[in-house]
Amino acid sequence: MANDWLNLWNTRFTEPGYAYGSEPNVFLAEQLERLTPGTILFGAEGEGRNAVHAAREGWTVSAFDISEAGRSKALQLAAEQGVNVDYRVGHLPELGFFAGQFDAVALIYAHFPPSVRTNFHALLHTYLKPGGTVIFEGFGKDHLPYRERNPAVGGPYDERLLFSTDDLRRDFPHYTIDLLEEREVELSEGKYHNGLGSVVRFVGRKPKGGGTEG
Repeated sequence: MANDWLNLWNTRFTEPGYAYGSEPNVFLAEQLERLTPGTILFGAEGEGRNAVHAAREGWTVSAFDISEAGRSKALQLAAEQGVNVDYRVGHLPELGFFAGQFDAVALIYAHFPPSVRTNFHALLHTYLKPGGTVIFEGFGKDHLPYRERNPAVGGPYDERLLFSTDDLRRDFPHYTIDLLEEREVELSEGKYHNGLGSVVRFVGRKPKGGGTEG
């Protein structure tokens, strides 16, 4: 599955233009406005639209993905916008980020394979400073009927790759929850997110006294 997953994203990100557009996700942009810029890590960041936006807003930005093609597009976009992004390619445990490095972690349609998702979320938790913020938006368990009616809205076919609110509670335990919901939204993001879909949104703050353990 790993090679199929990598091939999917490299193929998509070598297509002309930006698969999900060059503008940031609306929810992410709204949430960043509520925070004081600091250090932020973007997971499964693809072609860089969200990371570049954060850099333009004054954040010190790191990002990762498995796709070299995504990284190339992201660095091109960053150069066009006159900002810097520390963008690393590979599997998260091997990328050299360290405990307590980030003020925020952003996961925008970061649908990690189910075999690694909980472990990746736990690792991202350790990279977050006590009191730091997780910003999350991804397709929810109720999304499949939307995709069946309108394939243009995108999202995984495999229900195991979709999220429930309970998944977020489990993977980020003891967080102060500012927002946690599954709701219907209208997406208009590039070629692959267009139309009504069901998404899970989560904004949570790591316990200030929690150190880096779960």
